[in-house]
Amino acid sequence: MSIQKIKMIVFNLVLFLLSFVTIVPFMWMLISSFAPNSEIVKIGGSLFPMPSTFSNYINIQEQFNFLGMFRNSLVIAVSITVITIYTSALIGFLFAKFQFKGRNLLFGMVLSSMMLPWAVTIIPKYEMMVNFGWLDSYKALIIPSAISAFGIFMFRQSISQISDEMIEAAKVDGATDFFIFHKIILPMSRNTIASLAIFQFLWSWEDFLWPFLMINDSAKQLISVGLKLFNGQYGTDYGGLFAATSLSIIPVIIVYLVFQKQFIAGIASGSSK
Repeated sequence: MSIQKIKMIVFNLVLFLLSFVTIVPFMWMLISSFAPNSEIVKIGGSLFPMPSTFSNYINIQEQFNFLGMFRNSLVIAVSITVITIYTSALIGFLFAKFQFKGRNLLFGMVLSSMMLPWAVTIIPKYEMMVNFGWLDSYKALIIPSAISAFGIFMFRQSISQISDEMIEAAKVDGATDFFIFHKIILPMSRNTIASLAIFQFLWSWEDFLWPFLMINDSAKQLISVGLKLFNGQYGTDYGGLFAATSLSIIPVIIVYLVFQKQFIAGIASGSSK
């Protein structure tokens, strides 16, 4: 057996072990969602509880407004993702293909904002939302997330690789910047759009602290905060929590499955370059 083949076997074995470590907790949660609490917290039981009931899933809506919070989270996550993709592509196009004074300085400021810990900005943002009167409003969740420095950076790098000759040819044919952006730049940025869609949707869907601070009305609350309701004063309904969590990750999986082809193509394209 050649050394190259041995290295490949060892590499695949390491990947398998890392994948196993990653998947086992998820599988344990999924199996436990079909088990009663007594089986989940049982001392001296098996590693995986014995699935024997669907009551955890049946009783979710009785525990809290799961469907309402799920719908709220879906609307907010989709809205933030769509707006962020559009604004990031637009600003990235501006930085990549337009020459103006202070362009590099502005782009450097955008990049520097990525280096600030999110916790540093939470108090100023909270005071701004209170002063604007946006507390307990979805505007406080959507508008601060409408601009993404990470998204601008991604699109700027992607759009920079589009040839200037193509854009100049379109302008010669009478195309406006608005037409070029929507008919040339966006279609040629499919891989970047897919990558940012996956990341942004995941970040928006799993965000806990900001919705917890901004939204007080339980009818407007998001699912990430709603899952906390399973933690009682004297105990936790683990079965219901695992069932609700298992259902809440379905949109994230769907988004990844929809965009995975373009996402992988973008990674492969970037690595080859």
